[in-house]
Amino acid sequence: MADKKRNLENRLDELLSFFPIIIILGVRQCGKTTLAKMLRPTWRYYDLERHRDYNFITEDFEFFIKENPHSVIIDEAQRYPQLFQELRGVIDADRDKKNRFILTGSSSLELIKSVSESLAGRVGIIELGTFKINEIYELQLPGFYRIFQQKISHKTIQLIKNQKPSVNHDQIMEIFLKGGYPEPVLENRDRFFQSWMENYYQTYIQRDIRSLFPRLDLVKYQRFISMLSSLNGTIINRSQVARSLDVSEKSIRDYLDIASGSYIWRSIQSYEKSVSKSVIKMPRGNFRDNGFSHYIQGIRNRDQLFNHPTVGSSFEAFITEEVIKGVQALDIARVNFYYFRTRNGAEIDLILEGDFGVLPIEIKFGSFVKRRQIQTLKAFVEKNNLPFGIIINNSDKVEMISEKIVQIPSTYV
Repeated sequence: MADKKRNLENRLDELLSFFPIIIILGVRQCGKTTLAKMLRPTWRYYDLERHRDYNFITEDFEFFIKENPHSVIIDEAQRYPQLFQELRGVIDADRDKKNRFILTGSSSLELIKSVSESLAGRVGIIELGTFKINEIYELQLPGFYRIFQQKISHKTIQLIKNQKPSVNHDQIMEIFLKGGYPEPVLENRDRFFQSWMENYYQTYIQRDIRSLFPRLDLVKYQRFISMLSSLNGTIINRSQVARSLDVSEKSIRDYLDIASGSYIWRSIQSYEKSVSKSVIKMPRGNFRDNGFSHYIQGIRNRDQLFNHPTVGSSFEAFITEEVIKGVQALDIARVNFYYFRTRNGAEIDLILEGDFGVLPIEIKFGSFVKRRQIQTLKAFVEKNNLPFGIIINNSDKVEMISEKIVQIPSTYV
């Protein structure tokens, strides 16, 4: 894993030149520690999950800072929430000094609250996901993402047409099945993958969640995660899920917050700026790593995946996460991600909004698009006066399939 370049390296390096502290957030085992050590290989490293390191930092923080005033990596910072208050005084004593500390965290619930209260204006925060496809195959970020570095217009379509696929169909399908957790993907052995995932799943529930939420009913939460894996890429009706699990709707809200805060799940809000008045406002959600979702569902190979009733929504979630990872790797201002659905079932899987404008994206597992499948996208483009919309599917080439709809193969993103 150590020699795999991550798309976020340049952004993180820049943030260190802007702030005294940066925090890398992300799900466990996505490569946060490896990335931190790659960025600053000579810095001292402490892991708050090791008793020796935890005791050294927490028992006498003043002495720790005397020994380590800068050039320090501290792993799993959420284990010591008071750390952020302690670091505030250290930073304020020399506000002009940058590039001092890298912290990592695998839970954002209390961590972000602590950062907001103690380190506002003093810290750069960035999320790291599991591997994006180009990182696995040691390729540059696909050229497709250049379109987000300028204002999107009709001329952008030509830029898209000039791009080339970054991977082939077989590679896409392999990562669609197995996801991007670095260790099992790089080991590339089926038996190791299954053993690793089982251990990861049990550790997530029995150690991480138990430690962070000691009063939580772990049996019910585990049942919730199992159900959530089958709802990957869909709108979450909290009341229906609550009835299925025989818990309160408030419990489902809490469970969703925990899944999101531990970075295994991403909630995507409804796009409510549309001229349509019948927009559904319930959040849609994705497992951040489809390999983990497939493992929980018992999907072990491509035949099982391609014949599974959820393959379409799973592929939508997979491509949505690939696009989000790609956009987040760019040096551009904040980008918002939405989905769109009306009460009569008209739907767009992903809408991106930023300084580049608004770009709606529909995602299809197949390689052929029927006319009726693009009617919602066409209507959205027209009603919102947008230059064009995109269909991402498993076709072989980039082409215009209507006047303002461009088809892009998944191998390009």
